[in-house]
Amino acid sequence: MTRPDRLHRTFAALRARGETALVTYVMAGDPDLATSARVALACVEGGADVLELGFPFSDPVADGPTLQRASERALASGTTLAGVLEVAGQLRRHTDVPIALMGYLNPVLAMGEERFVERCAAAGVDAVILPDLPPEEAEGLCARAAARGIAVVFLLAPTSDEARVRAAASAASGFLYYVSVTGVTGARTELPADVGAQLSQVRAASPVPVVVGFGVSSPSHVQALAPHADGVVVGSAIASRVAEGGTPDEAASRVRAFVASLKSPLQSLR
Repeated sequence: MTRPDRLHRTFAALRARGETALVTYVMAGDPDLATSARVALACVEGGADVLELGFPFSDPVADGPTLQRASERALASGTTLAGVLEVAGQLRRHTDVPIALMGYLNPVLAMGEERFVERCAAAGVDAVILPDLPPEEAEGLCARAAARGIAVVFLLAPTSDEARVRAAASAASGFLYYVSVTGVTGARTELPADVGAQLSQVRAASPVPVVVGFGVSSPSHVQALAPHADGVVVGSAIASRVAEGGTPDEAASRVRAFVASLKSPLQSLR
């Protein structure tokens, strides 16, 4: 299956079954590249429909304490963007689940946009998500990515005005990422009461699927958001389970069981 097909067919197949996608985020290199690769595969084994593979950065402004610490552990283990791309390539040899690479713009610029996109294509990456790259400044990267069949995903927040929603929707490919809460990433006990209505407005304006993330940490959160979105993203709650330590097998087992618990309510909604 080609890159453009993987995302499109995944969301289309889930939609046909009346099912919302489960999108799982794993920080590559936390606590090392080999363990994070095993954890990512454990997500697939647990039922993840899309993998987000994070690459670490020293100043992750959109991330809360859990993912900041995950990024610090990854950098301490010597993780680089090049190493993360190698992990993506390894994962692609084991699964056909769509892979989205997520991180900050600085490491991409250090590698060079053209080289970055070429290496994403070689690794079988389907999409890139750069929270600090607004659609108004992404024309060059979007063109390079589109030429290789790679989607560029933009973020929208509850504070995004109509002009920003239109700009993101116009530039969107693959899917749009809606941030459910103001502030940074991190597990929360409750989600905003109006997130469903806000998601409905964004979906009405979007030509591509809309996934929702930030603060999603439990099966009940996933179940509550599923009717309002095409996909639900869980990240910090996975990183916290990796941070519990133990062997790579133990970390993978914890994450696999947790992801399965998140997938179950999505399947029960059919």
